[in-house]
Amino acid sequence: MTFEPRQRFVDSQRIPISYWDWGNEEAPPLVLVHGGRDHARSWGRLAEELRTDYHVVALDLRGHGDSGWTPGGNYSLPDNALDVVRVIETVGAPARVIAHSYGGSICLLTAGTYPEYFSALAVIEGTHSLNPPDQERVDPAWVRRWGDRLRSFEGQQPRVYATLEDAEERMREANPRLPEAILPGLASYASKPVDGGFIWKYDLWVNGRTSMEVRRSELPAFWEAITCPVLLFLGGESNSRRRQHPNPERHLRNCRTVEIAGAGHWVHHDQPEALMGELRPFLANAPSHS
Repeated sequence: MTFEPRQRFVDSQRIPISYWDWGNEEAPPLVLVHGGRDHARSWGRLAEELRTDYHVVALDLRGHGDSGWTPGGNYSLPDNALDVVRVIETVGAPARVIAHSYGGSICLLTAGTYPEYFSALAVIEGTHSLNPPDQERVDPAWVRRWGDRLRSFEGQQPRVYATLEDAEERMREANPRLPEAILPGLASYASKPVDGGFIWKYDLWVNGRTSMEVRRSELPAFWEAITCPVLLFLGGESNSRRRQHPNPERHLRNCRTVEIAGAGHWVHHDQPEALMGELRPFLANAPSHS
């Protein structure tokens, strides 16, 4: 029987952050952090598997799902890091954390900034960066390009899908590996009704980030400050592998990388059994304090 999690909210930087709680509050906390253009409920199957051993919660990142949107469009890694910290504080620190893609980038920075909040960190294809390339000099021309791009979002309108089935089809096109059984639930939680149909629960301004974002060459300094064990996952058939850092282990003091055969970028959807086979012992062996 599927357990229905309870939705809760916590304020971070005056923004309401939504998170879903699978109960078992007396168990060690486990926090799940989704990737870009995703939402907390995409962790449903994994949360069900782990809720008997852990107090599992999954947050909606700012600008995603049911969490608030920033008035000025600031979605930097440090801003998101403070949201993750706030949720961990709410459920108890240190916590075990599992993160995917953009969420992985956020949590690697968070764990280096607030190492005492993490007892273990598993990251699924999250060592890449959408941050400014290092060869780009931050000067008036750069800030203007950034500003013009951000302001262009003011005239954009989200695509309206006439039915939830149309939204499901778009998700199917984006990731043909998604199991058919979970598509209706994913599409339902990822969208909200508007006049004429449904739109994604996603702020287009997330793509603008901020003019003062952490640069790519600066990220390893955060990784080197992480004190907890780190487990990195790669999808054996992922198109995103080429975007991952070529040697993250060089910057992580207690790290192991595992490639999951037959998986694309969404390893937790494509090969959940193989992923769980690696996650269970890693989480179980996490120290009580980072």
